[in-house]
Amino acid sequence: MSRTHKIVNLIGIVGPLVGLVAAIGLLWDHGVGSTQLVMLGVGYVLTGLGITVGYHRLFTHRSFQTYRPVRYAFAILGQLAIEGNVITWVADHRKHHQFSDHEGDPHSPHAGFGDGVLEALHGLWHAHTGWLFSLEGRAEQAKYAKDLLQDRGMRIIAKLFFPMIIASLLIPALIGWALIGGWYGFISGLIWGGAVRIFLLHHITFSINSICHFWGRRRFRSEDESRNVWWLSWISFGESWHNNHHAFPTSAFHGLRPRELDPGALTIWTMEKLGLAWQVVRIPPEKQSRKLVATHSS
Repeated sequence: MSRTHKIVNLIGIVGPLVGLVAAIGLLWDHGVGSTQLVMLGVGYVLTGLGITVGYHRLFTHRSFQTYRPVRYAFAILGQLAIEGNVITWVADHRKHHQFSDHEGDPHSPHAGFGDGVLEALHGLWHAHTGWLFSLEGRAEQAKYAKDLLQDRGMRIIAKLFFPMIIASLLIPALIGWALIGGWYGFISGLIWGGAVRIFLLHHITFSINSICHFWGRRRFRSEDESRNVWWLSWISFGESWHNNHHAFPTSAFHGLRPRELDPGALTIWTMEKLGLAWQVVRIPPEKQSRKLVATHSS
């Protein structure tokens, strides 16, 4: 990838976050304070884990097993992230892995795009956001999510997605009302615990589709352009160890080395210690070594 492509990619993902930090600084004590940021942080972590631990590692790749009520709790938390209902999300993601970066992948930045700057921007737009307007939800559920369709509880939760959109905004608004008081507290909760939280989580999740298939290091051989992006790992709950994941899709741990920060894996490890998770998939070092590339590319 050219330096220009890398710079454009970096600006696209970092720019909104820098703008948010600047807005917080400018609005401090005049629209945002510690209570609003706590609501934002707690909501981000809970719904983010619903996506990475629930939608992705538990439901899509069956990286571990847990009790039915815990499964349903993760499905609900994932839906509160407003990234689509659990069955649609899983079907799309399984299709992505089947065709990763080849024709048929619903959100590849490469398949069907050329090598020029404009083509790269088009591919990045498609992978990050554009696919949501053209290919999202089109994966055949009976083919890609048959196991979830057979679960009556999952079908009910999926059908409740639209009420959960309202709940995802109303719950933090009511918490703001209770903690801050009045309509000011209600609006603060709605904005920071609802809208801003959804905005941030969406773009971090989307960046796994775009930036992590364009920029980063390839530690393992894989038949696609998946890459590890270390600086996204802490806010993506470990999802940005994306080359690791595509090399070993069923692994519950995307960070495969001690220095590879993976909050999602830490959550699963904690659940395992508490007896809430079992059959946790781990990749032995010897199996990892067989897929190592001679030189990590960037």
